[in-house]
Amino acid sequence: MRYLICGDIHGNLPALEKLLKIEKGNYDSLICHGDLVNYAPWSNECVQLMESVPNAEILMGNHEEYFINGHFGGSHPVANAFFDFCYSKFTELQTIQDYKDKIELKNFTVKHTVLDKYIFENTDLEGVNFKTNYIIGHSHHQFKRDVNGKKIVNTGSLGQNRKHINIANYIIYDEALNDIELKFFPVDIDLVIDQMRKENYPSICIDYYMNKERKKL
Repeated sequence: MRYLICGDIHGNLPALEKLLKIEKGNYDSLICHGDLVNYAPWSNECVQLMESVPNAEILMGNHEEYFINGHFGGSHPVANAFFDFCYSKFTELQTIQDYKDKIELKNFTVKHTVLDKYIFENTDLEGVNFKTNYIIGHSHHQFKRDVNGKKIVNTGSLGQNRKHINIANYIIYDEALNDIELKFFPVDIDLVIDQMRKENYPSICIDYYMNKERKKL
């Protein structure tokens, strides 16, 4: 089996549509490890599109949990502004309630994150003994690393790259070869920003995207 694995899409429909076009015919099953929703303008449309993809499995991320609970729970003003705006327009609550917590593959467990924290390439995991290999997201940074004999792979963010906002990250996992390829492509983030302006997002939200670093292409 070849798995297309992505996550942290965060309402970025153009990035999701481009991914499906680029990888069409190149995988057997798609796994989204959560955070389809919030931030960019198309949370409903991303949920609906992912539901239409054949052989797709969608997992629960923390932002799906926020929407289900109807409460963000954090104190960051930018994150709160995004939640208040996006949650008020969300109509797919029934759909996201059915998302799973994790998926077990032959050599990896796929879930949104581990240890209930943001895991980066340099996160101190000394003394942590994972029982399995993991494919995760949540931190929006793409990497592969070994931790005490186990592999931890972060797909990065498809829709809101925290390093370069105009880059979409994902992976292809070939189960037969036990091989993981870190992949990326450029996205037109101005499509997202223009739509945010049309929908009258709070200025603090628009500024967040405007001020993110872009990779020179």
